[in-house]
Amino acid sequence: MKKINLPTKITIARIALAALLILTIVVLYICDEFNVLSIAQSGNILLSENGATINWIMLILMFIFLFASFTDFLDGYLARKNNEVTDLGKFLDPIADKMLINSMMLFLSLNFVSLGANQKFPFFLVIIMIVRDLVVDGLRFMVAKKNVVVAANIYGKLKTVTQMVAIVVVFLNGFPFSYFDYNWPTYLHISDWLCYIATFFSVLSGVIYVKENIKYLF
Repeated sequence: MKKINLPTKITIARIALAALLILTIVVLYICDEFNVLSIAQSGNILLSENGATINWIMLILMFIFLFASFTDFLDGYLARKNNEVTDLGKFLDPIADKMLINSMMLFLSLNFVSLGANQKFPFFLVIIMIVRDLVVDGLRFMVAKKNVVVAANIYGKLKTVTQMVAIVVVFLNGFPFSYFDYNWPTYLHISDWLCYIATFFSVLSGVIYVKENIKYLF
């Protein structure tokens, strides 16, 4: 059996972290349903006079997310630097990314009252991005069967970066923008606009990918 290289091990570790975060989300959801998390409100950190807060649980989850996101950069950098790009790594990397990002967007679209979150990732945007991923992944699978290698484009990278930025800001309940946009209309907070930007690049990169590769299906 071929030895698994370091970049692939890092990717596998990111999958494990994503799985841990998903398990934590399930536990939080169950606890929230039974009002077990009410004690967590004592850990809220006051941000501004309007009462916007960051919960300590959300803060911990955000740091885990940031660490897992950093491994996405690290495994790619090491693979290219040491010429250790493998088929296994190319297969696992997008799985790890989608597990991490999509699960966090879904989590942040839920209404966890006990965690003091008053800004969320709009659920309809999460659905749009997940559908986009399903379409692109399906096309990628069909193209791969015909031995066609498609390089990542700048729009796909912008999608990932803007998604990560939006997720972090929502984790922080809109901080630092919550100092002045707390009385803005629903769905028009700066954190919402960051989610819209992430959705825009997600859809744009998906459309470009389909446009460039649909020819290989015929």
